Amino acid sequence: MPTRRRFIAQSAAASAALLLAPRTSRAAEARIDIRLDEPIATIAPEIYGHFAEHLGGVVYDGIWVGEGSKIPNVGGIRTALVDHLKRINAPVVRWPGGCFADSYDWRDGIGASASRPRRTNFWLNTKVPPGPQQYDPNAFGTVEFVRFCRLAGAQPYLAANLRSLPPRDFYQWVEFCNSPAGTTTMADQRAAQGEKDPLNVRYWGIGNEPWGCGGDFTPEDYAVEFRRFTSWVPGFDLGLRFIGAGPSGPEFEGTRRFFAKLTEENKGLVRRLWGWSVHHYSTNVSGGRSSDWNASKGPAVGFTREQWFELLKEGDRTDGFIEGHARVLDEFDPQRRVKLAIDEWGSWHKPGSEAVPSHTLGQVSTLRDALLAGLSLDIFHRHADRVGMANIAQLVNCLQALFVAHEDKFVVTPNYHVFDMYKAHMGAESVRTVFSAPSVGYDRNGQPARIWGLNGSASRKDKTVTLTVVNPSPDTPREAEIGVAGARIASCATRTLTASTLDAHNSFAEPNAVPSPPSVNQTVPGGGLVLTFPKASVTAVTLTLA
Repeated sequence: MPTRRRFIAQSAAASAALLLAPRTSRAAEARIDIRLDEPIATIAPEIYGHFAEHLGGVVYDGIWVGEGSKIPNVGGIRTALVDHLKRINAPVVRWPGGCFADSYDWRDGIGASASRPRRTNFWLNTKVPPGPQQYDPNAFGTVEFVRFCRLAGAQPYLAANLRSLPPRDFYQWVEFCNSPAGTTTMADQRAAQGEKDPLNVRYWGIGNEPWGCGGDFTPEDYAVEFRRFTSWVPGFDLGLRFIGAGPSGPEFEGTRRFFAKLTEENKGLVRRLWGWSVHHYSTNVSGGRSSDWNASKGPAVGFTREQWFELLKEGDRTDGFIEGHARVLDEFDPQRRVKLAIDEWGSWHKPGSEAVPSHTLGQVSTLRDALLAGLSLDIFHRHADRVGMANIAQLVNCLQALFVAHEDKFVVTPNYHVFDMYKAHMGAESVRTVFSAPSVGYDRNGQPARIWGLNGSASRKDKTVTLTVVNPSPDTPREAEIGVAGARIASCATRTLTASTLDAHNSFAEPNAVPSPPSVNQTVPGGGLVLTFPKASVTAVTLTLA
């Protein structure tokens, strides 16, 4: 038999290079089988989408610095943010909310900036100083947002106000964005802002969280409103993609009630939806769920071992949520035309770790959040046949952000490195991948609990296979033999993100405490490969097939 070798993936913090050593006679404790002959579907690039709400420091101090700012900018938009989004091929950004969307009048954000009205922000927090985060000046509106997307190479995804504006206003917002030059008054207003040609916005969310801040609707109420808002909207030959505002997490019956009401008189109305939105935030729930959802939140840093596992376990529930909603969709859409849009997902910790006090819902993102990002993206890949979009919440200065910015300071979080490591999956064909590894045990409320030992996903583009793997154990590296059915591995490149402490994170003072991991290339003699995945790590493996 050809000699097999062991490939030990280590963090840049632990070693500047990966070690290649002869494999011992001991069999690997785990195995990963990549089934190229069992394709799932193409991984939509939009799964790597982002979310930007007028909340805390997301827009003002994050995306928008103002045209007169000394901070490097393009038309008021922070240059560093644009440059970093281009590096990870950001596909789509959702805006202006979130809950803010259903209090937002898009007309407030058009026209000459000096004449735009100032409004109280939905997220008014009287505990922080007054400013754009509390009283929105509307300096950043529709045109500015689309320009931001254009600079970053992303598609715009607009969320319409369903709670406090009528369908006519939505119709005219579409007209403002997409009507041809010179054809409508709305097109003329757009041209007056320097955008003669259509903005070509295809993705439109019809409200946000209608069961809560979006209007306290029942599923049946929302179905009626959805029909009203989407009837005879001008498409301008763009093929508009309407996304219905679905439930949070496991509310499968809410999905069933919406579609039953939507289609009660006309089964074909299901085709009016491109996507169905589902939201899920991961918190520490080891103390048990209660009517006070905020009580389940744990600290962003300084968390316990139990809280480490519980956050990852909560993120892992997304897999079941997708399966549950997909089963309901199959009842009304057996052709599977409607996609799931997980357009708000991420971690949500208790306040107190904000980089800047005015950044409401700002929080430190640590190595733990990076593992959550990796396992979430892997779940979306494994459901590539149903998930058409996902948007991490949020882009900058809020929740599980990829970036933290304040004035002239800017830093990427460990989440950014995961998006960079995983980007080769975008547009590739997801394939079934079987992970066999001993599970990991821990104590939950004094009782034994377990989580899988290794998990991830794989995809293929021609002769390149991308494998991404999360090792959730904070104590134990995991050695695994990699098998690719019907193919031989010619070479391998590995990037591994880990750190010496579980709550390691980047900050303005230490922007590279968790650096971007290097890629190390190696040949694989004989085509056999064993990798050691370090404890508490996210690894991206690029396999070139012979």
